[in-house]
Amino acid sequence: MFAVNKLHHSYGGLSVLDIDAWQAAQGEHWLVLGPSGSGKTTLLHALAGILRPASGHVQLAGQDLAQLAPGQLDRFRGRNIGIVLQRLHLLPSLTVAQNLALAQYLAGLPQDPFRVREVLASLDLTDKAGVFPHALSHGQAQRAAIARAVVNKPRVLLADEPTSNLDDVRCAQALDLLIDQAQACGATLVIATHDQRIKARVLHQFELGAAA
Repeated sequence: MFAVNKLHHSYGGLSVLDIDAWQAAQGEHWLVLGPSGSGKTTLLHALAGILRPASGHVQLAGQDLAQLAPGQLDRFRGRNIGIVLQRLHLLPSLTVAQNLALAQYLAGLPQDPFRVREVLASLDLTDKAGVFPHALSHGQAQRAAIARAVVNKPRVLLADEPTSNLDDVRCAQALDLLIDQAQACGATLVIATHDQRIKARVLHQFELGAAA
């Protein structure tokens, strides 16, 4: 589903990411592991096309992301990549359902209220459809962010440190949600984390060392 080749990025002359090669097949589940500063978030941003690396290539679903103009990349991302960032970035002026509908709109897809209701129901958020983000608990907000990430049935689902600030019970619940939603979409799942509690749950693991 995606392949990374000769990927390098640095900030202010400090190398934060240096990967020779890595690839994942459709539907596989991966952990990207490493300590703080090892480049996990940078790698996820490169996979999502949020960051253009200094050198190297990210190919996703047969498309080299570097070959897309900014507007094309935004549209491609909206249709093919779901992202759950550390900061959930739910728009506070929109209800939960409207946040999901906005994801459809930004991807250039038809508005599909049935799909929005379907995803919210799958994450036990039906009664929160008309609620604004400030009225959600942390767990509900995280589920809403996952719902927004999968509403367009992405081919790749990315999650950045989704469990590190959670207790053991909520950690397991968050991981279950991500795995279940990825399986429902047939998406390749990539979770960047330093949380050792979830290593046993995900078969494929890609380790990053500390930044030089």
